[in-house]
Amino acid sequence: MNSEVNEWYKGRNVLVTGASGLMGKVLIEKMLYSVPDIGCVYALVRSKRGKTPESRIEDMWKLPLFSRIREEKPHMMKKLIPVSGDIMYDNLGIDPKVLEQIYDEVSVVFHFAASLRLEAPLKEGLEMNTKGTMRVLDVAKRIKNLVSFVHLSTAFCYPDYSRMAEKVHDPPANPYEVLNAASWLTDEQVNLLTPSLLQAHANSYTYSKRLAETLVKEQYPDLPVCVVRPSIVTPSYKEPIEGWVDNLNGPVGLMVGAGKGVIRSMHCIGHYHAEVIPVDIAINAIIVIPYYINSLPEKSPEIPVFNLTSGDDRDTTWKEVLDVGKATVRKYPFEGPLWYPDGNIRHNKFIHNICVLFFHILPAYFIDFLMLIFGQKRFMVRIQNRISVGLEVLQYFTTREWWFDTHNFKALSTRLNQVDTKTFPMDLKIIEVEPYIESCMLGAKMFCLKEKLENLPKARLQNNILYVLDLLVTAFVFYLLPLYLLASYVEPFRMILSFGGPFVRYLPLVGKAVFTEG
Repeated sequence: MNSEVNEWYKGRNVLVTGASGLMGKVLIEKMLYSVPDIGCVYALVRSKRGKTPESRIEDMWKLPLFSRIREEKPHMMKKLIPVSGDIMYDNLGIDPKVLEQIYDEVSVVFHFAASLRLEAPLKEGLEMNTKGTMRVLDVAKRIKNLVSFVHLSTAFCYPDYSRMAEKVHDPPANPYEVLNAASWLTDEQVNLLTPSLLQAHANSYTYSKRLAETLVKEQYPDLPVCVVRPSIVTPSYKEPIEGWVDNLNGPVGLMVGAGKGVIRSMHCIGHYHAEVIPVDIAINAIIVIPYYINSLPEKSPEIPVFNLTSGDDRDTTWKEVLDVGKATVRKYPFEGPLWYPDGNIRHNKFIHNICVLFFHILPAYFIDFLMLIFGQKRFMVRIQNRISVGLEVLQYFTTREWWFDTHNFKALSTRLNQVDTKTFPMDLKIIEVEPYIESCMLGAKMFCLKEKLENLPKARLQNNILYVLDLLVTAFVFYLLPLYLLASYVEPFRMILSFGGPFVRYLPLVGKAVFTEG
């Protein structure tokens, strides 16, 4: 039995925007490895930090992500063609000759390029995510043999709906009018208008993505477009490497921050379900979608939409994720932690803010004060400010329950034969929580922080020392010091403590305050 997905892609050329991002890289790797008869993959990459698109692609090949291709199918590397361009420009900034080649040869487009900065100013999000999508659609309209245009959106772009259906709803505003206004308003003016524009949206990312969906929907059925909405994308489950990740966005950054002892509190409703999807599972679905849509006997009257989420099948809560993460970071501690990793989640926002004051802000100022005394560069307050912004954004997703329809997503596997079912697994129910979270932590440790497993004994020693220090500091600050102050200034309280006899007498600070005569 042969792969029908591979047969469908046979000889077809693909254009990928956002090729250097996490999902773009995993998409390219999977297609080159598991779809061997594909024509070629045009990867839209912009110059960055003095590096040309070609040199960035060369660096990409060296990543562990592509190790199995380097070892088993090195000839497939020739099928990846870097294209210098940027969705911030008309015609994507592509050279006219190359653009003509794309018009003639490409038949499938995966539009992944986006600004993922949830806290970004609205103008930036609109320019990249909304207008950028418009520019990619303009290019797609001139592709002569286009059979599929896959637009990558987000599962969280409809916060005003209690349940997200697999359809594109009406936007909160006309995207053309919003883009037009943003084009002539100053940054300061747009920032002033942002709250009234965002409405139910907590950030510019979900708002700009929602407007972009409207632009994509308008092109259907004239263009063979579809919308794909993954939930929070997490490290790979199995392919090409367990736990692969190349950035500290989302839960991974939270795990690392907590594992380093920097993040000690987070506002989160523990019994709410964790709505995440491993990047390789999401990519498997995205590769199958063009084949699936084109294999249907009839064309859908509405634009196809796929919610790549666990939907009603999920049973993992944020508290479970935290508990397993804590156990894992003690088993595989990070190197050079700032403090012992023993943070927690708080349901109550007020209590969380108090914990942030005592465990985040005050220690940050204390560390920077020590840096100032010793003539070193201060950094901790700046880091904590960035962490506070990141937590505030992420907490939007962890303090409310999200529900999704996933009928179209689940239908993908029903049209796969045995070979493709094995090649492109999409069943989220087979994922075991503990081993997967462990692989995520190890992936962040090895691939993001570049820490080596052979240094674990040293890291464990540091962790054990910090554990003792944490106990001592906690005992002093939250028990001995308050008791000492109460015994020193509140006579009835001192009398009560005096009944403690020898036990109280030998308590540091407290004993002297209670038994002043002794």
